[in-house]
Amino acid sequence: MKAVTRRKFLATATVAAAGAAAGPWVRRAQAQAGTTITVGVVLPYTGVYAELGVSITQGMKLVFARENDRVAGRKILMIQEDDEMKPPVGIRKMEKLIESDKVDILTGPVHSGILMGMRDKVHSTKTILIVSNAGADAISRERCSRWIFRASFSNWQPNFPMGTWVAKNVAKEAYIAAPNYQAGKDQLGAFKESFVAAGGKIIGEDYPKLGETDYAPYLTKIKQSGTKAVYAFFSGTDAVNFVKQYDQFGLKKTAKLTGAGFLTEPDVLPAQGQSALGIITGHFFSPLLDNPVNKKFVKDFRAQYGGKVPDGFACQGYDTAEVIIRSLKAVDGNTQDKDKWVDAIAKVEFDSPRGRFRFDPKTHNVIQPFIYIREVKETALGLNNVPFDKVANVIDPGTGCTLPA
Repeated sequence: MKAVTRRKFLATATVAAAGAAAGPWVRRAQAQAGTTITVGVVLPYTGVYAELGVSITQGMKLVFARENDRVAGRKILMIQEDDEMKPPVGIRKMEKLIESDKVDILTGPVHSGILMGMRDKVHSTKTILIVSNAGADAISRERCSRWIFRASFSNWQPNFPMGTWVAKNVAKEAYIAAPNYQAGKDQLGAFKESFVAAGGKIIGEDYPKLGETDYAPYLTKIKQSGTKAVYAFFSGTDAVNFVKQYDQFGLKKTAKLTGAGFLTEPDVLPAQGQSALGIITGHFFSPLLDNPVNKKFVKDFRAQYGGKVPDGFACQGYDTAEVIIRSLKAVDGNTQDKDKWVDAIAKVEFDSPRGRFRFDPKTHNVIQPFIYIREVKETALGLNNVPFDKVANVIDPGTGCTLPA
């Protein structure tokens, strides 16, 4: 069976959307008539994180297809917008979905900067947003909102447990690196917080630009530092380039590479190849998790998408769609009473591929059942992240969040 390429996927998605609605005036009429529930999607389908947007969308579509694209007697219509990983574009697309398309609910984005730019508009218009990736910590803290839930992670969650773990099991000194934007700073900040508290010492840190293709200047500094451990957060094509060049520099032989799970997700492992072997990361998901829901998720996802192995982003899309479906069933499809709908979302709880899914009532951020410590190894599914340790019940501190806000 042939793999589904991003181009083919997007072409199919565009045709499906066009077939479901002839234009925005038709979508508005459908929404106003109460016949269709519109889900506005703001994700990257181009740029360095394009594959993340595709995986999230595929996870959502898998759940909606299971429900025959209907809930509580109403048809579900996804309106997808490409934010191009550019905050001004993402914010403009979000405004279009709220003001012109008058969507019932929003989901996305990937970029933390876009999420922060969306926050005030979503909050002031009382538009429900289910965050399906961006982990900006502030959204679960001083910038939290009654109208925002997060089904993915806060940047703090995968990294804080890893600081303690790396200090205990790998080395007491580490060099750290991440892209120079909010998510990079958040993720390394969480690692440093627990690594230093556990007796560790940061001996160097770098923040290359998002979308960097030549890491040689940074890898040279890492080599010269003599460090025995590196902790990194990179994703998408950044993760591919960093991991391959790390190996080419010969650093795998002298400094253990560890990081947030996005560094070696299944979306990048085929391109990283043998360079990824032995990398240790922390994440809430692995396609190898041994539970019935995950086994069915992996089987159904691979059958639907040409053998593609689902990554954590696909799990986030799956969980986002489950939250939408289950909450709408709870309110019998009534999208007009937003307060009642928000209360229903807050109570959603189910068995996800990652474990028991539930929101923290203090912040509306997902409680991670586990952060799994994983090592890249050869498996029956090819190169994959094999869990071998875990930290349970990881809850963002939620500092400064007081709901309802």
